[in-house]
Amino acid sequence: MIDLEVVHIEETDSTNRWMKENGKQNDMVVVAEYQTAGRGCGANSWESERGKNLLCSVFIHPKNFQAKSQFIITQLVSVALCKAIEKFANKPVEIKWPNDIYVGDKKICGVLIENRLQGRMVKDTIIGIGLNVNQTEFKSDAPNPVSIKQLTGKDTDRDEVLKAFIDEMNECCRTRTCIADYKARLYRREGKHKFMTQDTVFEASLVDVKDDGRLMLEDEMGIAHLYRFKEVTFVIKD
Repeated sequence: MIDLEVVHIEETDSTNRWMKENGKQNDMVVVAEYQTAGRGCGANSWESERGKNLLCSVFIHPKNFQAKSQFIITQLVSVALCKAIEKFANKPVEIKWPNDIYVGDKKICGVLIENRLQGRMVKDTIIGIGLNVNQTEFKSDAPNPVSIKQLTGKDTDRDEVLKAFIDEMNECCRTRTCIADYKARLYRREGKHKFMTQDTVFEASLVDVKDDGRLMLEDEMGIAHLYRFKEVTFVIKD
């Protein structure tokens, strides 16, 4: 059972960085009205209008999670986000490997998970979340954003969305079905689709995601290939 202290702040450059500097021994979540330098995976940034979206970082201490199995945390978080968002968006929500959250071909939520290891175990985890809730205009060059309000036409209480996510995290921990649920929710899990490695575009079928997080694709010759994060990208029409 995850019991979180909730801290609200007006502004920070990054909630993940704030949590690294201010996180304590207890599990907690920090929620910001605005981020001046919101981060995504790698060098990606996250656009968010002040006071419109859910910008938060969750700090937890997973118990008995081995470092070699840390991808389970990504699966658990991704599934919990999908289930929480569906309660408000009233649309099917999927996971674009490894942890972007999509509605159709549009990105509604980005996740940045940073695990700190101690020996062979996961010591603690910071889960950074940028979820588009009530923003309706996006001015950056991000190719495919969407928000809950764009899908429903009405405002949504951001605190209720956060509570739904935490509830779903607890449910996923209780039922321990996150691995199967993750694979069942994978974006483009059926049929052949275009992918790109470096400068090469090819068609392939999504076969599996391995326990260590690698994506398995089967090419047109029926040969399976494994890819780590950033080694392959999805080709999505704008």
